[in-house]
Amino acid sequence: MDEYSNLKDLGFSQYEATCYMTLVGNHPVNGSQLSKISGIARSRIYDVLRNLISKGYVIEVNSGQYAPLPADEVVRRLKRNFNSNIKVFEEKIAAASKKNDLEFVWTITGYENVMEKAIEMIKNAENEIYVRLFPKAYQHLDQYLIQADKRGVNIRYIAMGKTAKKFDIQVIHPDHEHLQQTIGGRSIEVITDKSEALVGIFETDKEDSSAINWTRNQWFIVANRDSLRHDFYHCFLEKILDQHQDPTTDEKRIYKIIKEDN
Repeated sequence: MDEYSNLKDLGFSQYEATCYMTLVGNHPVNGSQLSKISGIARSRIYDVLRNLISKGYVIEVNSGQYAPLPADEVVRRLKRNFNSNIKVFEEKIAAASKKNDLEFVWTITGYENVMEKAIEMIKNAENEIYVRLFPKAYQHLDQYLIQADKRGVNIRYIAMGKTAKKFDIQVIHPDHEHLQQTIGGRSIEVITDKSEALVGIFETDKEDSSAINWTRNQWFIVANRDSLRHDFYHCFLEKILDQHQDPTTDEKRIYKIIKEDN
């Protein structure tokens, strides 16, 4: 009977789940037959049937003969009930929420969990995304950033490795070859719509245990977004002061956009 244990999350008891699933493949049957097929004791089977009848999942088609509600109808009812409960929960949460400007900084561990959060943020972005990504991360996230770019979101992209130009506002960090050793791992920064930030370092050899920060705290977001804006300036200054080269027309255009990007 344990094979149906996940149905407990849908409001079925273990016996109810077993009884209903047995009826799906064997109906109509009487209580005695159902007891033998399902493995539910005869002393319990009628109580289980009464519960399922009261929930509307089973009917008595003839005297002592039982059949299940069609599975597609059960699924529709479960979805409707779930959505209704979620709506009520949202209303209760909204009514109970404390109204203030305080936002905590949360930590996410596990590389895939962090990528999942980054993808969610990118998919939900409407106006702007600032990112600074090492190659492993941008291999995961670039396809979603490209989709965001196509729907009109302004992408501000700092690549921590050599990569083809994919976005209008894109630079390669001048210290990308040494920075991983300097900071002890690979950083990740994703800041969307000036409203969410995902920031941290995947420590070398501790990728899945590294704590990455996620928050809607405005001070945290402003500070980290400005850090990324200044990384663009770093790229241009390194070219002017260290390489003794003049910025290209396109770099001057990017500089002007970032400068005005308050």
